[in-house]
Amino acid sequence: MLELERLATTIETWWPEILAFLQTGITNAGSEGTNRVIKTVARDAYGFRNPDYQRLRTRCATTRRSRRCLNPA
Repeated sequence: MLELERLATTIETWWPEILAFLQTGITNAGSEGTNRVIKTVARDAYGFRNPDYQRLRTRCATTRRSRRCLNPA
């Protein structure tokens, strides 16, 4: 019974987002994926002292051309 209550609470909490998806078919998956790439680049660049270079690496990693290998769709 506890699992069912947790599920109901989760659905109630996220209902506006669930309804928005059902009505539009749009998710935030693209922005979440981009954020993941940005965090990965930042983690890989840990220790660099030049923020401009890190910004350039992030911009290059998040362009459509370089992301093609990450998402073939």
